[in-house]
Amino acid sequence: MPATREPVAIVTAAGRGMGAACARELASRGYRVALMSTSDAAAELAAELGGLGFRGSVTEPADLAAMVDATVEEWGRIDAVVNNTGHPATGPILDLSDDDWHAAFDLVVLNVVRLARLVTPIMEKQGGGALVNISTFSAYEPSADFPLSSSLRAALGSFTKLFATRYASAGIRMNNILPGFIDSYPEEAHLVAEIPAGRFGQVEEIANTAAFLLSDEAGYITGQNLRVDGGLTRSV
Repeated sequence: MPATREPVAIVTAAGRGMGAACARELASRGYRVALMSTSDAAAELAAELGGLGFRGSVTEPADLAAMVDATVEEWGRIDAVVNNTGHPATGPILDLSDDDWHAAFDLVVLNVVRLARLVTPIMEKQGGGALVNISTFSAYEPSADFPLSSSLRAALGSFTKLFATRYASAGIRMNNILPGFIDSYPEEAHLVAEIPAGRFGQVEEIANTAAFLLSDEAGYITGQNLRVDGGLTRSV
């Protein structure tokens, strides 16, 4: 199919929470959206938004390839990617098994690598594109409550910087969003007490940030880790 005039975005883990909010925001800004989740929720949302929906996992290369191929076949281009995932296992750091570590690496680092491999050649031919990875505030202020996420999303930050350096000259950008505690989960008083803003963030605030980073207005921003955490983290 000839390339559509509208920009095209892929969003993973788009069935609920931050992923669904990103899909809705991008669709409201004129993007065609291709959405994936491990349940039927992304397909249902895609039908509502006039997009493409897929049931699959970011840990399955064949699922990602099928989504990318179908998106290009339908619209002829891919301009934006939001890499969103679920959460890896938690527990005391030395109680986590090798399998836990390998599964977490597959979920929060290799998912980004795999999709980047698939979409980057497409974006190069188009003359540009942008990717945003939903990371976590604990990537650079590690939390004992999230040992796998804290450790491996720090690795994601390094990959993002390396990718950004390599592909900036091709007009392809990659950035990370580091959310704090977001209202896709119930607020807990002891957590709210730690947040200078005095509340959990809203999924729409993450979606607005993602849409900005994917837009031309952010065209000189790449390789960055942007905290969206209400002041939760203390480092400068």
